[in-house]
Amino acid sequence: MTNTSKGILHDIRIVEMSAMGPVPFAAMLMADMGAEILTISAPAGRTSEMPLAADDPLWRGRSRMCLDLKADGVAKRVLNIIAKAHVLLEGFRPGVMERLGLGPETCLAENPDLVYGRMSGWGQTGPLKYVPGHDPNYLSLTGALHSIGNEGLPPVPPLNLVGDFGGGAMYLVAGVLAALLGVRRGEQGQVVDAAIVDGVASLMTSIFSMRDAGLWRSDSRESNLLDGGAPYGRAYQTSDSKYVMVAAMEPRFYKGLLALLELDETSLPSRNDPSNWPALHRIFQEKFKSRSRDEWSELAQKKEACLTPILTLAEAPHHPHNVDRNVFACRDGKRIPSPAPRFQRTPSVLAPPEGAPWHELLQKWGVKTGEVPDEESRIDSSVPTVTKAATS
Repeated sequence: MTNTSKGILHDIRIVEMSAMGPVPFAAMLMADMGAEILTISAPAGRTSEMPLAADDPLWRGRSRMCLDLKADGVAKRVLNIIAKAHVLLEGFRPGVMERLGLGPETCLAENPDLVYGRMSGWGQTGPLKYVPGHDPNYLSLTGALHSIGNEGLPPVPPLNLVGDFGGGAMYLVAGVLAALLGVRRGEQGQVVDAAIVDGVASLMTSIFSMRDAGLWRSDSRESNLLDGGAPYGRAYQTSDSKYVMVAAMEPRFYKGLLALLELDETSLPSRNDPSNWPALHRIFQEKFKSRSRDEWSELAQKKEACLTPILTLAEAPHHPHNVDRNVFACRDGKRIPSPAPRFQRTPSVLAPPEGAPWHELLQKWGVKTGEVPDEESRIDSSVPTVTKAATS
């Protein structure tokens, strides 16, 4: 099959209410897949907002319009735009869109085929729904945060990857795309309630399953198979004070690790008894201190040891594997992670820094000039702004 120039979502129109974290990341993913996105943000200084760099790659591929959504008549005219969209994405606290006159009931009455994607930390229901929070707060209620870090030390937030982007944006995208499939089958549009606390709990399914089966030994950190407790599944410091990651979980890969370290399994304590793990860890650590990170990495390529170098942010774009697969793109001299996942026939491409001017986009969508918010409520800006508590 020959490749086409259009992304898989080239016919999807999205209205994005400017927010922080998971909403712009979800929109970025769909922009790379070819979706047309109009981002609506409030004028700077009108609300509690944070200015973002105009060239932030998170905001690529958008047409931008700044509006005072609280001004008289603006919500009604925004509704005219939503009527032409396939998807609405919003990340305000529960109730905000309703107070603006743009809640699900109103929007779906105007556009029954609309997929209304709601992104929040705690969800649209529950006793915490109005409580502010950020990524690690949501992780803390699912058991995920407690399980990450070193024994005897406080838990360590895994950047904002697990909450905002894994449990948040990815579940929002999955829900929106599933609902779009329903519309394409002739069903009506619907609300997608994507809560970070729900998504993170879902990500923890296998861990809870292991715990229920007695395979997760303890709630103490660094005591289990996947939390750095197992000596064959953790990081080791090398002679140059850098680190390698070992994940030789299966017996065949464990044998490869021992061959790499030139250790005789018959002379070692059994790895199957967790009480032996501290001793094995000390033996392995002493071995790894004998060579540099890159030396171990090169040697490991000849063994099935499941060992990789732990790279810095500066180093990662230059690793030969990442270079070969173009895992990172280069734009204006900056390294940007390339679009993912990859499509065979309709490849995603790095969306341009900005989409078409908003008035051209709305004309393409079929929104009439008289249906667009008037000049008094509209402020064009090249710098998007976002509400600080967008995912709370």
